[in-house]
Amino acid sequence: MDRMRNAGAVRTAVAAAACSVLLMTLSACGGSSGGDGTERKAESGSADARQEDRPAVDLKRIPDVGDQLQSKIPQNAGQVVAVYGDGKNSGDSTVVLYTKSGSTWEKTRSWPAHNGKKGWTADHREGDKRSPIGVFTLTDAGGVLADPGAKLPYTQAASFQAPHYWAKSHWHDFDYVIAIDYNRVKGTAPNDPTRPDGQTKGGSIWLHMDHGSGTSACVSLSKSGMEYLLRTIDPEQHPVVVMGDKASLKS
Repeated sequence: MDRMRNAGAVRTAVAAAACSVLLMTLSACGGSSGGDGTERKAESGSADARQEDRPAVDLKRIPDVGDQLQSKIPQNAGQVVAVYGDGKNSGDSTVVLYTKSGSTWEKTRSWPAHNGKKGWTADHREGDKRSPIGVFTLTDAGGVLADPGAKLPYTQAASFQAPHYWAKSHWHDFDYVIAIDYNRVKGTAPNDPTRPDGQTKGGSIWLHMDHGSGTSACVSLSKSGMEYLLRTIDPEQHPVVVMGDKASLKS
């Protein structure tokens, strides 16, 4: 009988020890008692707070634009539309609007975009299907549709309509346009045909609505993007566009 009592006591002691080990294991793994899981959450919260407390980077210049083109951005420019082409021979790009606040630049908004279907060139010619690299002023806007509240002078005219012998996907390209002042007369409607440097240098380079692929030489983005730019770009801020493939912009 004593032997049976002893054996039962041993079994009870072993079971108690096993239960103690199991509880310790659950606690160490962040189980019901909290422990490490709660501590991780607190640490994560601290990390987020540190991240939020980090000061924003002051942009003293337009990012990824080298000295050559940076020096061509007028000192009084308060808005810059930067067009970052994916590659020298690519029709894909990104448009970013920067706004100056004091002595620093702030990234205001960005959009996926397209440029000339054959890419970029520093010597644009009529029909080369490449967008010109450089810094150009933005002074005039217009389109088929009524003025959406543009701050630039806006000309509405049916004559902006893309020809209907073009693919249907292109018919609304010029519903909204902003003229890029390349080989044109400032202060005129974007579709004014005058080309001061001659026809062979090309012209009618615009920001306009996107049709999903590369353009003849213009830069295109979404309708909502165009509406935003039209309502935001302000002649009193002396806006310019700096445009080119990423490698050329950095040079």
